[in-house]
Amino acid sequence: MLDIGWSELILIGIVALIVVGPKDLPRMFHTLGRFTGKLRAMGREFQSAMNDAAKSTGLDEMRRDMNDIVSKKSLGLDALDRAAAKFESWDPTKPSQTPTPMDKAAAAAAERARTAATAAEIEADADLEDSLLLATETGAKPAPVAATPPAAPAASDKTAVPPAAQKAGE
Repeated sequence: MLDIGWSELILIGIVALIVVGPKDLPRMFHTLGRFTGKLRAMGREFQSAMNDAAKSTGLDEMRRDMNDIVSKKSLGLDALDRAAAKFESWDPTKPSQTPTPMDKAAAAAAERARTAATAAEIEADADLEDSLLLATETGAKPAPVAATPPAAPAASDKTAVPPAAQKAGE
């Protein structure tokens, strides 16, 4: 308010106590308080009168329109602020989080390939079902399928016996 600290207030109180005296000091502070209250009331009244005058003349609407015209949003400065914040928070060691047009195109191509693969699987399943249905209707038996022999177990280096040792051991 007046930028007066506690030390200044104490100094003013001591000087007032010496100049006015202890007998009249409470009465003086009471008078000072009433005077300060009257000044504040007059200030509030003046402020409200000025606000009423501004509203009645249309100045308030004009002020609002001017604020809208020069606002950050209408000038596009909010986008500039967002871009500046994005630039300041950018870390060159991290990969970009925003997809580039090439990434979007690659993602679209991958999605098309995935869709085509799914469609091909569905078509193959439908063909297999049709051929099984046709075979069961005609009474044909499915052709036997040759079994694949089991894979030979892989011998580890510790248990494997070299061929020369086998001949010697026999």
